[in-house]
Amino acid sequence: MRPRSGRGRLRLRPPPQHLPAVAVRRYLVGPSRRRPSARPFRKAPRRLPPSATMAAAGRLRRRLLLAVPWGWRCSPHRGGAGCPPAGQVRAAFLRFFQERHGHRRLPSAPVRPRGDPRLLFVNAGMNQFKPIFLGTAHPRSELAQHRRVVNSQKCVRAGGKHNDLEDVGRDTYHHTFFEMLGNWSFGDYFKEEACSMAWELLTEVYEIPRDRLYVTYFGGDSSLGLSADEECRDIWLRLGVPASHVLPFPWKDNFWEMGDTGPCGPCTEIHYDHVGGGRNAAALVNQGSPDVVEIWNLVFMQYSREVEGNLLPLPQHHVDTGMGLERLVTVLQNKRSNYDTDLFTPILDAIHKGCGGPRYQGLVGDADVGRVNMAYRVVADHVRTLCVCITDGVYPGLSGAELVLRRILRRAVRFCSEVLHAPPGLLASLVPTVVEVLGDAYPELTKNADQIMDIINENEAAFLSSLERGRRIIERTVQQMEPSTNFPTEVAWSLYGNLGFPLDLIDLMLEEKGISLDSAAFNKLVLEDAKRKAGGPQAGQLEDANTHLDVHSLAQLRSSNVPATDDSPKYAYTLGQHGQYEFSPCQATVLMLYRDQSLQKEVGAGQRCGVILDRTNFYAEQGGQACDQGYMIRLGQQDILFPVESVRLCGGYVIHEVTAVETLHAGDQVQLFVDEAQRLACMTNHTATHLLNFALRHVLGDNTEQRGSHVTAERLRFDFDTKGPVTVEQLQQVEQVVQDVIKRNEVVHMAEVPLTLARRVQGLRAVDEGYPDPVRIVSLGVPVESVLTRDSEAAMQTSVELCCGTHLLQTGAMEDLAIISERQLVKGISRVIAVTGRQAKQAREVGQCLAMEVDSLSLRMKQRSTSIPEMQKLSKEVGQLTKAEEKAQSLLAKHCNQPVIIDTVPADSLSILMKVVNQLCDKSPGTSVLLLSPQVSGEVLCACQVSKNCLPMFSAADWAVAVCTQMEGKAGGSPVVAKGSGSAKGMQGALTTALEFAQSKL
Repeated sequence: MRPRSGRGRLRLRPPPQHLPAVAVRRYLVGPSRRRPSARPFRKAPRRLPPSATMAAAGRLRRRLLLAVPWGWRCSPHRGGAGCPPAGQVRAAFLRFFQERHGHRRLPSAPVRPRGDPRLLFVNAGMNQFKPIFLGTAHPRSELAQHRRVVNSQKCVRAGGKHNDLEDVGRDTYHHTFFEMLGNWSFGDYFKEEACSMAWELLTEVYEIPRDRLYVTYFGGDSSLGLSADEECRDIWLRLGVPASHVLPFPWKDNFWEMGDTGPCGPCTEIHYDHVGGGRNAAALVNQGSPDVVEIWNLVFMQYSREVEGNLLPLPQHHVDTGMGLERLVTVLQNKRSNYDTDLFTPILDAIHKGCGGPRYQGLVGDADVGRVNMAYRVVADHVRTLCVCITDGVYPGLSGAELVLRRILRRAVRFCSEVLHAPPGLLASLVPTVVEVLGDAYPELTKNADQIMDIINENEAAFLSSLERGRRIIERTVQQMEPSTNFPTEVAWSLYGNLGFPLDLIDLMLEEKGISLDSAAFNKLVLEDAKRKAGGPQAGQLEDANTHLDVHSLAQLRSSNVPATDDSPKYAYTLGQHGQYEFSPCQATVLMLYRDQSLQKEVGAGQRCGVILDRTNFYAEQGGQACDQGYMIRLGQQDILFPVESVRLCGGYVIHEVTAVETLHAGDQVQLFVDEAQRLACMTNHTATHLLNFALRHVLGDNTEQRGSHVTAERLRFDFDTKGPVTVEQLQQVEQVVQDVIKRNEVVHMAEVPLTLARRVQGLRAVDEGYPDPVRIVSLGVPVESVLTRDSEAAMQTSVELCCGTHLLQTGAMEDLAIISERQLVKGISRVIAVTGRQAKQAREVGQCLAMEVDSLSLRMKQRSTSIPEMQKLSKEVGQLTKAEEKAQSLLAKHCNQPVIIDTVPADSLSILMKVVNQLCDKSPGTSVLLLSPQVSGEVLCACQVSKNCLPMFSAADWAVAVCTQMEGKAGGSPVVAKGSGSAKGMQGALTTALEFAQSKL
């Protein structure tokens, strides 16, 4: 061993012989969870004063906590017996930063991204810290308090920008799931400390030979106006890295960006030479050589990329580092392949045992005859990904991350069955082994092992069935084809998109038959599909430029000492004498205006802008609840209203989006009025959501967990995981539990408490979300003080949640709750949609009417012998009635209490469209309705009905003629009902005409 040098530095050496056994054990494997007995130390000489003894003991304890087992030295001649297990490598990293350098250790975030619709999966350790980098973290949140952080983050790179799926198995280092070891500084330390810590950990704790390490730094970019990062270079030289091992690289290698816009900066990478032997491998760095690989990337976030493409300095500098555990363990265990480490070998052994074929040999390319070794790698990697994703709530499905996971599962199943010739069920049988390897670091895997196995088995069975169907379709299509022609692209696309048939398998099966697929035509369909999906929710909606404060504006507000918005008045409402809710207006001062991504003191008339106030009673959209609407007036100008269109919370500031009807100035005094009906409806549905959550757990079991929710004035949506399909009887029981609480008119208790205290509440229901500190607790029927009492089980008997939303003060105002829809989003996750109050009553009436009509049809079928054509007609009639009822109910929820409903809906025929109109008018007698339905042919169907209260001034026939004429079509009917059709080219104009005509008659 090398002699120790340097005061205070930790060096690896054999454990001192005089240490007691318990200390030796701690030295070798890290700290024990049990406190070791102090008894063996009683025989030690007492020659030092107590203070010196305590100091020496402290130094020893710190060394033991950070020490890596003796014999871990990274040496090309190291034997397997001295290799550190992966679990200890991970633990040593976390302890090093936590104990020696004062970092806060955080658990891994789930791989399902939180609050970032642009991401399919968490693909880097920094994802959960984006709000800090962007400056949008709420000042009172736990996130905003972080300065130094360390963790091991579960990451998935498959689908989207970072997609390693098709590379997995072909080589020995690509993975869909991997662990990212990382340490972060948020406005605390920067380059000097980050580089020093990294070098200390690698060379002194892990004892990787220095001559095998190479570091890179940003060499500058004249097109960006950026010079070389000589500061970083000089730091490495001062740390003793030879100049020949410190290498500059251009922007594409050593400049890291979060996205097209946002925080970014130069990075420095640490590379490892697997060969060593005193050679200089500088020429192989960043050249794709398997001998010289990057193991750690240190990113220095010091710029922000603007929309225009220019770079601006960030108000605060941050450090974001990431080191793949798999690569690090490969280095420390002296392996050349990640799959040869103990993160994978137990899984590979289990695969061999399950399939009974030849053992894994690590072969790649042409040497891997029959792709057997590739199959081992694919299955081992993919089953890890499946375990982690399913545990974190991503299940195989039909869109977004769920679709990607379905492809991962099906790819693994194919290699199991077609290459390894394993029996069905092999994939699920590997789950216990994965849990054994990763369970200590991620205990949630252990809890969900049975569910993971069930989901894998069910999806495997479904895919094997689809494979058989796909083979039959290909056989039939080939038989019908003309000789020497390409396989029909539309059939291949249908197999790929609808049955989930892998494209490479289609190619393989066609190749065996001497037939080819037109790849260009197929790729065109893929691109069209990608473009269509790019506009969907997974792509994320563009942030509104007037309500989303950028990092520079947030920094400017804080440097100008503009206080965060006091939004506590949003909770200032009471029950009046007669049970009505009373919302008080709120007086506030305009602190700043925001327009076109810049802070302004003045905004002219007609301009759209964000208004930042010192206080507000408006609720900003968060926690799944829609934002308030309403208006503000300037004091002294009561007749001029500034409508508030949306409200957003950003970095503690509440931004109200308005269109200025007159010039607005910073300093203006305003008064705020929320739309009381809309707010009360949101409050009702939010309290109903809490009740529904409680009722579902009560009926389906405590393992029922919330996966998401959304509350608007019209309805509520609630997603939850479930082991099997939810029956009608169970949904009825859920409704009954909710209605019982409504009838008791329970008090809704709300209070702010410290977050640490709140998290001790037994049975607390909280979703994976960042909460401010202190946090608001909402408890139905039980005072908050009671649920906070130590060992209290009160929260187990009612709904108790952490929630920042607005709620009813008593449950009786909800009146009723009706579940109008329940369906499985993917296997294991269900979604219910419910309505409350008057809408719930209407939903029940609609259901009763539908049941009566279906009973009537059933009776007709029983009363006489019915021919097959008549049976088909009755069946179609039932289907039409069902569709009409569903569409009518949806429109009623959307246009609650409106005198006129004008909308577009999908309908297969004019008769179904007319039935929807009839149903709407039956359920809302005072409403006049006109609906348009665009058809695939380019035709637009029109149906309308006018309320009898509006006759004779308002005629349905005249209404339909006016609308259909706008679409170059025809219409006819009576004063009460009418129908017609026209061309899709004039549909938008027809909707405008419909509204203008109705307004002129009412």
